[in-house]
Amino acid sequence: MLCDGRIPGGGGSRATLVKIIVIGAGVAGLSIGWRLQQRGASVTVFDRGQPAHGATWASAGMIATAGELGAAQTPETEFAHYSSGLWPDFAKAIEQASSQDIGYVRCGALIVARNAQEAAGLTVWSGVERLSALQTLAREPMLTPDIAGSLWAPDEAQVDSRALGNALATAFVRAGGVLVPNETIVRFKVESDRVTSVVTPFASHEADAFVLAAGAWSGGIDGLPTGAAPPVKPVKGEMIAVVPPAGVAMPAHIVWGNGGYLVPRSDRLLIGATSEERGFDTSVTDAAADLLSSRARDLMPALAKWEVVERWAGLRPGSPDGLPILGRTSVDGLFAATGQFRNGILLAPAIAENLTRIILEQAAEIPAFDPRRF
Repeated sequence: MLCDGRIPGGGGSRATLVKIIVIGAGVAGLSIGWRLQQRGASVTVFDRGQPAHGATWASAGMIATAGELGAAQTPETEFAHYSSGLWPDFAKAIEQASSQDIGYVRCGALIVARNAQEAAGLTVWSGVERLSALQTLAREPMLTPDIAGSLWAPDEAQVDSRALGNALATAFVRAGGVLVPNETIVRFKVESDRVTSVVTPFASHEADAFVLAAGAWSGGIDGLPTGAAPPVKPVKGEMIAVVPPAGVAMPAHIVWGNGGYLVPRSDRLLIGATSEERGFDTSVTDAAADLLSSRARDLMPALAKWEVVERWAGLRPGSPDGLPILGRTSVDGLFAATGQFRNGILLAPAIAENLTRIILEQAAEIPAFDPRRF
């Protein structure tokens, strides 16, 4: 460390043997670790389970600025649009570094109005087009014919989140990073108002900087001063996947409507998602599956004949104001990357870029996302 407490490698220079520990091997932690490792840092990523098997594995993989944030003009929307623009090159870099296909595709999305009242509430903004019911059905013939119209968002994209997690883990390790699965960080050691090490059930690990990217678990590690831990809470979401009868084609686009979304993959259709605060419960329920099926069939009646092949639940990291928590915490040496809620996949490349610059170049936080705002 430099005598003023800065991380070596500031001012845009390449970091030299800076030792960084990242807590959490989801899409955020792996992306940040990979980018830091590429910049010359020495990075170890710890995860309480298997890499990318939490919220990343459970997500639908949507890069959905329009579907999630709509016409809102907020710092999060601006950040999301920026991140969406990074995704094509980010996906290509991951695939090249890992030699794995992550299924990135810009397929566009329809935001469907089921009735005249919903249609009147659809707001058009730059890059989005209003479609009539007939125009909507021409794009997605499986939709029920009694819809009232839609918005067409051609830039919406998706990625196979499970393939993405595996590929990011491979890219990180190939870059020289150390990945430690099944080892939970249980405590921070803080000396003179600075984090100096973390403790697992097996050992203590020192570093120059620490990145807390443990998703819904980010606020539950002991040892930090009161108020220093990110105030995240788990928000449970359940999803199902269905497959068509023989000879039946998959929908061509992501579809939003009736309180849910449909995401077509090559061999299955993902239907999501519920949202409830149930602590760290990841059980699946018949009630949630029935609700998701009902919503989907109301949009596409033919789905009544499709077979449910998988049900699962994940925990999203929610913050008190619904915004990400990105940057320096109130404890020196500790950085946070959590609170993405439903947008972890969408925001991943921008979060990796943002945190890397904050850690290695002493860049300023985006004020709306500053962890110290609480």
